[in-house]
Amino acid sequence: MNQTTVANFEKPIGCYSPSVQELIVIDDVLSAMVGIEGRYILIKTVRGKNDDISFLVDPSMDLALQELAKRIFPLCKSFLLIDQFVESRSQFQNGLVNHAFSAALRALLLDYQAMVAQLEHQFRFGRLSLQGLWFYCQPMMRSMQALSTVIQKASVNNISGSAVLNLLQSQAKAMAGDNAVRLMLEKMTQCASSAYMSILERWVYEGVIDDPYGEFFIAEDKSLQKESLTQDYEAKYWRQRYSLKDGIPSFLANIAGTILTTGKYLNVMRECGHNVQVPPSENSKLMSFGSNHHYLECIKAAYNFASSELLNLINDKYDLTGRLRSIKHYLLLDQGDFLVHFMDIARDELAKKPDEVSVEKLQSLLDLALRTTAAAADPFHEGLTCVVERSSLLRRLGTFNDLEVSQRSSTDNDLEETVSITGLETFSLSYKVHWPLSIVLSRKALAKYQLIFRFLFHCKHVDRQLCGAWQIHQGVRALNTRGTAISRSSLLCRSMLKFINSLLHYLTFEVIEPNWHVMYNRLQTANSIDEVIQHHDFFLDKCLRECLLLLPELLKKVERLKSMCLQYSAATQWLISSSIDLGDSEEPVDSVGLNKAKRKSGQVLKSTTKNVAVTDSVLKFEKEFNTELQSLGSILSNNSQAEPYLAHLAQWILGVKNEQNGL
Repeated sequence: MNQTTVANFEKPIGCYSPSVQELIVIDDVLSAMVGIEGRYILIKTVRGKNDDISFLVDPSMDLALQELAKRIFPLCKSFLLIDQFVESRSQFQNGLVNHAFSAALRALLLDYQAMVAQLEHQFRFGRLSLQGLWFYCQPMMRSMQALSTVIQKASVNNISGSAVLNLLQSQAKAMAGDNAVRLMLEKMTQCASSAYMSILERWVYEGVIDDPYGEFFIAEDKSLQKESLTQDYEAKYWRQRYSLKDGIPSFLANIAGTILTTGKYLNVMRECGHNVQVPPSENSKLMSFGSNHHYLECIKAAYNFASSELLNLINDKYDLTGRLRSIKHYLLLDQGDFLVHFMDIARDELAKKPDEVSVEKLQSLLDLALRTTAAAADPFHEGLTCVVERSSLLRRLGTFNDLEVSQRSSTDNDLEETVSITGLETFSLSYKVHWPLSIVLSRKALAKYQLIFRFLFHCKHVDRQLCGAWQIHQGVRALNTRGTAISRSSLLCRSMLKFINSLLHYLTFEVIEPNWHVMYNRLQTANSIDEVIQHHDFFLDKCLRECLLLLPELLKKVERLKSMCLQYSAATQWLISSSIDLGDSEEPVDSVGLNKAKRKSGQVLKSTTKNVAVTDSVLKFEKEFNTELQSLGSILSNNSQAEPYLAHLAQWILGVKNEQNGL
């Protein structure tokens, strides 16, 4: 020790006898134990990121006394570190967990100071030796050192919230060999977590985050509002309004998802104006953990209650099943009379280009069709609205980001270049959905319904056009058309009708209906709203895939075949009028006109029946249709092993092809 340090001491302690030195050392050590310097024991603190505390003793002190005093210095150092931590972490900005931990440490320090006071009392009565002091300090020393290790780590990393709890718990596990220290650290963890568990209680019992310092492991994004569910394809509100943060307490890690879901369910009910709170009981306080897993049982009970209450609310008060059934009637074309009537009265408006179609007029025609058909009995039909898209189905699928569609190639636009897009190709229905049903029937789910509807609706349109062409052919059955272009055209029309009817049968009776019944049965046994969402989304995704909407190669083949059917049905008028002499070539040809014509005595087949232009047109349609049909059948057969549901469609398509070949 240098001269400066020696000068800091009073008269060297070595001037006294060993017995007197012991008394002086005991007095100085008792002072150092509560952070006060003595006459011959000085405290040196080096401030910095890691505060370092050291103790200086008079070098003239008896070596045996020095050795005993140095054994007690770690306890003195632990007290100083803990005391500094308590003072710094009791400040406002350090969070509730640090506040609670500091309060527990302060209570421990009070017990420690009481022990020092008792030792000092014994010393004043001459009943305490330095060896005895060392003996009495040993039990407390291990606990204080363990705590000083914790607070040093907490101070270095400046942690708060769940990180403090995790640190305490990991330190308690590390001290498994010292039962007294382990129990003390577990008690500290329990005290420090009391404020945290209070936040947790409000969340799982009321659905409210009361977290002024941002310590809770669930984050709330207040920028996301429930109204966004009707606009946002990603349904971010349900997934991101409340989300898990990093730093989940280790004793809650396995049940964090359940905790998040429980509060979300309660929050939904509160947003609905349905004030519900988990029934409290004497044992529902979440104040204990560790070997006692009662808090886990309380959380699971709260989850079960919140889940069943929300499910009952949505099913009973908001009639989710009825809404889904209503959407099935309209967007999955389950109710035929309404659709037929609407297509009849809206035919002229839908034939216009998309930007020329009046959505308001279509809406009024839709309302008329709903009021004058069986749909009027549906209490939810008023939520149905009209939508006219600005792009074809193929292009719409390409822009629907979440659907698993391959990158579009330059050939994707071939179909759109050869067929002018009208309202018939872009018309769709939508459905007004309000909170909380928008959790299940989100914008994303409705978009999937609309994709299926557009495909079905256009197939129905193709079917109606081919039926019209078939009626025209039926009108000339009385004429001898054997071996003529009309005869061949009639067979082609029947094949096209068979194709479109087979496709519609597959879509409705082999895809939508079976999957709907599976989903419906699953919804009856669902235990939570998340299971309902999962079953509903699975139904939609399965329908999209089995309806070929997620298989671009097959879908383009089907769209091309439908395009051929429409071109053929539009050309039927010219084919018949070019083959039959009605006396007035400008009069439209239909079944009524032909029936009148058959009664005219002068009716004859034109010489152009065998005209090369007419015959070639029919043969061209027939060849292109058969080629595309055969190509589609081959693709379906080849892919049926990977996608078993395609085998059903392949059977129908191959049946059409074989029938055509046989005829």
